[in-house]
Amino acid sequence: MWRARRNRDRRTVICIACGDSVLREDAREYDKEGDRWSRRDKTFEYLCTDCDDEICHQPRDGLESLLLSIESDGIARGEFLGRYADAVDDAVDDAGSATGSDRDR
Repeated sequence: MWRARRNRDRRTVICIACGDSVLREDAREYDKEGDRWSRRDKTFEYLCTDCDDEICHQPRDGLESLLLSIESDGIARGEFLGRYADAVDDAVDDAGSATGSDRDR
């Protein structure tokens, strides 16, 4: 007979959001690529359940490529955030004009 999996993984992991140490079985896997089902050659990071409950669970299609496109070595945090905000605003404007936003009506 198979043993219950409950006691199998008693190691602890660190939550990437708050830094708390939690049991692996109580943590949630986080995959920055947004595809936690594709497990080959990946190393996952972890979130505690409280931090996982607070994050947005919407699709992140294109987020990684957007971040890489505005990132550069040695860029200040404020400059990075400004570039990100501009890129997101541009994407929202493009989506609104492609579908016809409510502002135009």
